[in-house]
Amino acid sequence: MKRLLTLLLAVALAACAPPARRPDGSRFAPDFTFSAFAKTDIDVVAEIHYRETFAVLRNLMEKLYKRNPREWRKTGQPSGEAIVALVFDRPHDWRFRELDNQIGAQAIQLAFSEDYRGDRVLAFIVGLATMTHAAYNDKLELFALDELIPQKLYNCARNYEAAAWKLKHDRTARGEPFLLGNETDGSVKNLSFEREFGKLVAYQDTLARIAAEKNHRTVVRVIQGVATVVFLPI
Repeated sequence: MKRLLTLLLAVALAACAPPARRPDGSRFAPDFTFSAFAKTDIDVVAEIHYRETFAVLRNLMEKLYKRNPREWRKTGQPSGEAIVALVFDRPHDWRFRELDNQIGAQAIQLAFSEDYRGDRVLAFIVGLATMTHAAYNDKLELFALDELIPQKLYNCARNYEAAAWKLKHDRTARGEPFLLGNETDGSVKNLSFEREFGKLVAYQDTLARIAAEKNHRTVVRVIQGVATVVFLPI
């Protein structure tokens, strides 16, 4: 009971703090001295992973627009950077009219649909971002009473791998990639996209292992074949 009262006091004090912004543009109370009472070490680690993951997603979106400028030109925005700012610097609920409010795997599938005529980069990144958010139980900040589910984090990492595979291999009916990623032609190879996805996978797998050991849970591991790449539920 005493611990619960301490947590409630810390949360109440946090509510009085001036608002700041998360990577997705949502507002939250900035760190303050008493917040330590409401967070465990794992909560702090998880929030760091969350912020780093969204920093990678932002960088990935910027890179994709540079490789695929035709996508941001579909939107009427002045540049790819302007759309990145709309996605990561302004508050929203991750529902975009341009995507018919699709999120998660459905948004990613839009990016590789022959019939889709909208911004494929936006669809791809919104899909990844909302999967990530779901893996953290749709929370932007974690406290001691919150519990991360390691299976969700693990599944999210596998979904990153599935998305990376589709980015590299999915083609239109004319044999052209839906989105350009790594450059492997010529004498100089650019594998920057592969490195970004490697970071995303590492963050989620590491946190999944931490959460599993803390809660004494077992993660069901999944091995996907090339012909059976699917998105796992989160």
